[in-house]
Parts: sequence; C-alpha cells; structure tokens
Amino acid sequence: MAEELKSLDDLKSAVDTGDAATAAPETAIERQPVRDELGRSYATGRRKDATARVWIKPGSGKVSVNGKEISKYFARPVLQMILRQPFKVAGVEDQFDVMATVKGGGLSGQAGAVKHGISRALQLYDPSLRAPLKAAGFLTRDARVVERKKYGRAKARRSFQFSKR
Repeated sequence: MAEELKSLDDLKSAVDTGDAATAAPETAIERQPVRDELGRSYATGRRKDATARVWIKPGSGKVSVNGKEISKYFARPVLQMILRQPFKVAGVEDQFDVMATVKGGGLSGQAGAVKHGISRALQLYDPSLRAPLKAAGFLTRDARVVERKKYGRAKARRSFQFSKR
C-alpha cells in the first residue's frame, strides 16, 4: 500500500481494484455421488448417546433397524414418522431401502440417530437432495445432550429440599 488514501472515494477505488486482482475465480463445489460396489451409500448418524450406521440403496422403501422391521423396533408411530421425515422432505418416499444398526441411548435418541444417518446417506447417494435436507436441518447433528449431575445438588440443577428448622 504505497499510495496514500485521502478520501472515501480513494478507498473505494483501491478496494475495487484490489478485489479484481487478488480474488480467485469463484467456483461452486460439484459434489459427486458416493456409492460402494453394491450401489449403496453409507453414513453415520448420531443423537444424544445413540449412534446409527445406515446403508441406503434403491428399493421399495423397506426399512430394517438392527435386523427388525421398523414397526417392530420402533413401535410408537411418532418414532416411525421421525424416520420417514428425510424421505418426505427430499421427495423420495418408497424409493430407497434402509438397513441400519443402532447402539446406545434410548428409543427416541436412536430414532433421531437413524434419521440423521438416513439424511446424510441420501445426500451422499444423490447430491441434488442436499439442499432440501440442509434447509430442513436434517444434516446437522443435534448436539444437545444430558447435563451432568453436580455435587451438592439432587440432579443437574435441582437443589435438595430446604429445611428451615
């Protein structure tokens, strides 16, 4: 910066010429599909203490979790609905078969982990599905976990009952 800047116009012209000279040509990242030799995409999903390993492949919409069908493993309709959300948002209902193994946590956390894994696997299988899944927030890992218990407290925040006498 050998030249002296005396006014805002000088600053603006210096910035304009600097951008054109130093800026790299802007290129959008072209994502390629990631599939194995069997035509499947794999992703890991996490939620609370649960971890899900998910494989998806083109099929009739069959979902199996830990070797059981979805209605047997996740008996509550709300949990089944959570698993189907990524397909609904991406507009590919009943087009993919899902095989998932999930460990840790409870049923709610496991359903969230499988949902996260399905979303990540879908966007790896077909990169054009990334935009709707990302807009719905399904590609982001929900980082909320249980708060630890503190000493001198009954639970994480709950105090012991106060006794005046």
